[in-house]
Amino acid sequence: MAKRRPSGDGMVRHRADGRWEGRIVIGHKADGASVFRYVYAPTQKELTAKLHGEIEDCRGVDLKEKCRLTVEEWLMRWLGEYAAPRVREGTLRGYRLSIEKYIVPRVGERRLTALKERDLRRLYKYLLRNGRLREAGGLSPTTVRKTHALLHRALDDAVKARLIPRNPADGITLPKGERPPLRVLTDAELTTFMDALENDPWHDFFYLELTTGLRRGEICGLMWSDLDAAGTLKISRTLHVKRGGGVTVGEPKTATGVRKLLLPPSTAQLLRERKRSAVSQWIFPNPLHPERPINPGSAHTNLKRLLKKAGLPDIRFHDLRHTFATHAIAGGVDAKTLSGILGHTDAAFTLNTYTHVTGDMHRRAAEIVGGFMEDIFGKELRPWQDANQAPAP
Repeated sequence: MAKRRPSGDGMVRHRADGRWEGRIVIGHKADGASVFRYVYAPTQKELTAKLHGEIEDCRGVDLKEKCRLTVEEWLMRWLGEYAAPRVREGTLRGYRLSIEKYIVPRVGERRLTALKERDLRRLYKYLLRNGRLREAGGLSPTTVRKTHALLHRALDDAVKARLIPRNPADGITLPKGERPPLRVLTDAELTTFMDALENDPWHDFFYLELTTGLRRGEICGLMWSDLDAAGTLKISRTLHVKRGGGVTVGEPKTATGVRKLLLPPSTAQLLRERKRSAVSQWIFPNPLHPERPINPGSAHTNLKRLLKKAGLPDIRFHDLRHTFATHAIAGGVDAKTLSGILGHTDAAFTLNTYTHVTGDMHRRAAEIVGGFMEDIFGKELRPWQDANQAPAP
């Protein structure tokens, strides 16, 4: 068996071509033989600096084999072996698309062990400027951040698999994400929308959506067994649209997605009446095949039809969820309770999402506090003024 050399041990030599070459041990093969990394520089001083950096990167690391995988080869392997068992089919498709469109064309041929922070910084800079494939212009900061998150996960798994000593995506400063403004229906628009729903076959579906804020897949996946006599609705599954059509039944988006909602009385009564004529286990069955649930794509299509009929702005289905949440929190529902209703991971996410609403609530609270404090102290001395400060003339 070959003599085992400690990781970090190395050598330096002056090559015949004038360059300086350094070699360090970064791991060991199954038979104990050393795995080397080679570094080159035009001067001994530059080589020493590079070697120190490589030694620091590999400190405490003992790679199991010299990795000859390219970035593309690793990402394809990662999709099948690491990502596929952990994420939904739709998420996996999104990962593959991002890898093939954004990552592979720029750094795919690079050796995984040679990928550096500077390569990723250049990649993200390029995507921000020229990332669009079908038209001129760059990707949004949010898309670049999502691409980075994907790449960071894949490289973290490469570190755990002892293919690389450290994750080159660590510590990179990313562009600030830009959250698109929420589009919600106002009170007047809601009234118009409900008028358009009257006597429409989709009335019950959208009424339930606007009074619960369920995700599209969640509402399509509801069964009558999820509703009890007290008007409590259990959310325990969701539908995913498959590529090429059709749906699959899966678990809710997050662990907190499994939840129970106490329905508003009018919504509970509407579902009780609907159940009297039910012909399927699904609350909203496929009209042509009642043994199957309604396809989430049909909900999208019918929303567009109803919006056009009502003369309302074109919004996404998810904006109905935003509409419910915005009106709920503006009406006094606290963020913690709303977070549970929506199936969010925590109340902080709910607050961050609906900052515009909570900001309005804070202003109203300040006005209320200011009003009753004026009643106590009088208008001449407001509570935020210094008692020694004379009121402005």
